[in-house]
Amino acid sequence: MTTTRQMRDWTGPAILTYGFRPFFFGAAVWAVLAMALWLAMLSGHLLPPAGFDPVSWHAHEFLFGYLGAVVAGFLLTAVPNWTGRLPIVGWRLGLLAGLWLMGRLAVILSGDLPALPFALADLAFPVVLALLIAREIVAGRNWRNLIVLAMLGVFILGNALFHWEAARGGHAAQGYGLRLGLGAGIMMVAVIGGRVVPSFTRNWLVKRRSAVLPVAPMQSFDKAALLVLVIALLLWVVLPLGALTGLALALAGVMHTLRLARWAGHRTFAEPLVTVLHAGYAFVPLGALALAAEILAPGLFGMAGAQHFWMAGAIGLMTLAVMTRATLGHTGQDLRAGAGTVAIYLALTLSVFARVVGGVWPEVSGPLHMAAGLFWIVAFGGFAVIYGALLWHRKHPPRAVRADRENGRKA
Repeated sequence: MTTTRQMRDWTGPAILTYGFRPFFFGAAVWAVLAMALWLAMLSGHLLPPAGFDPVSWHAHEFLFGYLGAVVAGFLLTAVPNWTGRLPIVGWRLGLLAGLWLMGRLAVILSGDLPALPFALADLAFPVVLALLIAREIVAGRNWRNLIVLAMLGVFILGNALFHWEAARGGHAAQGYGLRLGLGAGIMMVAVIGGRVVPSFTRNWLVKRRSAVLPVAPMQSFDKAALLVLVIALLLWVVLPLGALTGLALALAGVMHTLRLARWAGHRTFAEPLVTVLHAGYAFVPLGALALAAEILAPGLFGMAGAQHFWMAGAIGLMTLAVMTRATLGHTGQDLRAGAGTVAIYLALTLSVFARVVGGVWPEVSGPLHMAAGLFWIVAFGGFAVIYGALLWHRKHPPRAVRADRENGRKA
């Protein structure tokens, strides 16, 4: 049975025909709802809806809740192409999406009840996802992508540690679990983004017969840059305020700036769908440099502001870029960004900088935080509206299947 035949044989809801559909849509909707709840908490109109303190709930749900869904949508779509095995569709996919939703409800409803059952309910989804991905990688002998499984494992460990720190009464938003989970997320952007950004850029520039093409991914310099980033992130997890950590992050920021410069992003402005991949990756070195500056010269951005270069910028914009491109490609649309897509990219970029400037300029941080939240809602609400019909629609023409395979192999 082929992937296309398997999807056509499914007679249930169209959104369960491929992994990217329920998880990209769910991630966007949750990004809107969670931000609306957070803004209500900031304005004093809503009490924290969880056993976490408000900031910890906010950090947990955007890192482990939102990003967890996007990672699932990406991997459930890409891994079948990596391994040549059939994707998970139908009610099995629906059950997995239900586990993710159970985790979101568990965190909201935890309150003052025992922490362990709610933590287990939240962790059930990523653990099951990791087991499924491991099975597919092993069965398909796709050893090259074991690194992706390893990063997912670290991400899960960060989530578990976050719950443990919160249960002990600590401020988990500033704990080891948050930094470990965020570090895993940044490495996913650096590793997977380091494959897809130059590959998609090359494809687009070749079609335009450009004389300048990106340097092929995963050269010696790329490997060195990734190694330096891993070391810097490990130091940041263990010694978040250490001078050595600041210096390592600064070196990582410089190296990943040079890495990005090798991918010819300056030649892609005619197609925002490609340019946004470079913009999303740019927040990886920006975040490293901002954190380094805050560690070595405290008070410039504020630690939370500097951290949002990664949380809202690198993760937020890169995942939005991947969701828009993958949805277009896997539903047979032209790989071009329309006006609405460009608008949601701009809204998210404005959200990131409003939040960062709020840390630099604390006198007006309240209005800037509110503006950042509203721009975020516009970005992901816009995705749900513009791309929702594609995600819920059953049509899957042959050219979309070809795009699936091309995009999956390059990821």
